[in-house]
Amino acid sequence: MDALQIGEAQVTRVVEFAGEVGLSTEAFFPGSDPHLWQQASDWLVPDFVGPDGQVRTAVQTWLVRSEGKVVLIDTGLGNDKDRPYVPVWSRYHSDYLAQLAAAGVTPEQVDVVVNTHLHLDHVGWNTRLAGRDWVPTFPNATYLVHRADYEFWDPQGPHTPGFGRGNQNVFEDSVAPVAAAGQLHIWDGEQHRIDGTLTLRLAAGHTPGSAVVDLRSRGEAALFAGDLLHSPLQIAHPDVTSCFCEDPARAAESRLRLLADAADRGALVLPAHFHHRGAARITRTGGDFTVSGWAAHSPQQPMR
Repeated sequence: MDALQIGEAQVTRVVEFAGEVGLSTEAFFPGSDPHLWQQASDWLVPDFVGPDGQVRTAVQTWLVRSEGKVVLIDTGLGNDKDRPYVPVWSRYHSDYLAQLAAAGVTPEQVDVVVNTHLHLDHVGWNTRLAGRDWVPTFPNATYLVHRADYEFWDPQGPHTPGFGRGNQNVFEDSVAPVAAAGQLHIWDGEQHRIDGTLTLRLAAGHTPGSAVVDLRSRGEAALFAGDLLHSPLQIAHPDVTSCFCEDPARAAESRLRLLADAADRGALVLPAHFHHRGAARITRTGGDFTVSGWAAHSPQQPMR
């Protein structure tokens, strides 16, 4: 667990999973040029790609303390969730709530939960098992989901997601119970203001309602990129797209806009899945983007 100070906002990373999920770079990023990975191996291996060519990833929550509120950006895998087509994470168990407690946050203290999109590894701790029922883990929080994603993943709706099997049971155990409890806020359009520091911005492509969280405080900025980035290679090559994207071309367009925005404003980029190092500084020359450095993290201190 580590922390960053961005203006007056404190950002803490809570890592639930770190390692390999059984996918090579070729499988994770279908159609990508193998030579790109070879050329970048000196800075991708071993943090982001293992010596065997397997992608190394993380599942993590960004915990943001902003304007007196506790905000969670994505909620990871959750415990006890049945994921029949993703065996590495089916019936998973972690110490996620203990890590939140170590950061000085109880479930009751969480004010806002942001689901950047509704994949299994971003909504798992939305709920917990109480007896035989799934109930909201954060009983006092408002959960934010874009309407496009809510409707796309609703199994009663007309859509057939490309990642549908991998996301089996997710809506039923991690989204619908929050709606039934009256804690779900579905937002529409291009953006939604959380507070004076945080704004949600639609960045569709990975899923129809994928969003980025824009943090601005005291002249400093950060962009929580969700799944627009799964590997630093995509910073240098934004056209490289993961196998989990519903609309790869649109995801690449959203990724390009994110990188341009980050470079132009000097905003840190904090993706959901970067293994080991999590906050990148982006620069560009013409249309080419590079990682100019990684933000220094400090040991987490309990938040007051």
